[in-house]
Amino acid sequence: MKNTLSEELLSSLTADTPSISPKFFYDDIGSRLFDVITLLNEYYPTRTEKWIMDAYQGDIAAAVGHCDVLVDLGAGNCAKASRLFETLNPRQYRALDISKEYLEVAVADLQKQFPQIEMSAHAVDLSLPMAFPDIQELDKVFFYPGSSIGNFDPEQADEFFVNLANECHGKGGLLIGVDLVKDVETLNLAYNDSLGVTAAFNLNTLLNVNRLIGSNFQPQDWEHYAFFNTSQSRIEMHLRALKDVQITLPGHKGHDHLISFGAGNLIHTENSYKYTQDHFVEKLRCAGFKDIHCWTDPNKHFLVCFAKT
Repeated sequence: MKNTLSEELLSSLTADTPSISPKFFYDDIGSRLFDVITLLNEYYPTRTEKWIMDAYQGDIAAAVGHCDVLVDLGAGNCAKASRLFETLNPRQYRALDISKEYLEVAVADLQKQFPQIEMSAHAVDLSLPMAFPDIQELDKVFFYPGSSIGNFDPEQADEFFVNLANECHGKGGLLIGVDLVKDVETLNLAYNDSLGVTAAFNLNTLLNVNRLIGSNFQPQDWEHYAFFNTSQSRIEMHLRALKDVQITLPGHKGHDHLISFGAGNLIHTENSYKYTQDHFVEKLRCAGFKDIHCWTDPNKHFLVCFAKT
């Protein structure tokens, strides 16, 4: 596992555009920092999505209908999914996320509150194809909130939707939240909060990589850099070197790799694509979803969709 991660990071850090996958944000500390980000005044997506889910909970439940299994994709602390329990009444709840330890604690706490629901935690890399053969014949809802789909490049998002549409097997659908295009100032502030929590979240990626593969990143040598790329319709997050640095990535059988970054060089850590409602609905249709319901807030800052095959 360690060698595989080392090879993956070596490849991404030595590419023409050096990068670290956003999945490396979410160790235990990163997951907790993201929970704090969702509480920040500047970070509108979480509270806006919650408003939509609360305001239209009856309509959402009616669109979903019967739900045997709620599959929570990128579950985090499981708080968003748990608010659906009373309206959707799932018999099973499956929580999927990259951070195993954090997820297991969250599910264990949730199980005490809802002992009647069968629950399980699964460490899963959502960027890889998923299969759920044991629930093929059950009515299932794949739940993907928080506009996490924005972290996928458009082509990857299409593959993700096709995968889920196929896994529905005509029984169930996808309940998803997505951030919409809006004024640039609002977007930039959401990823550059005044308390610096998002900066800490971004920089913690380096500590997580060190822990996973034994590299020697020093967070104090880097700074958080985020902006809205209008031409690509996405927020970009980067880590920018504050000085010339040389990073050691342990290699196979003691053959270490040295990577040099000059002052001002960037490591790309995340994209967060923003969509129009029409564009997003069209992506769902092209993936095989047909019956699509949409809800938004009065400012049209955020969109929630339920789509069936």
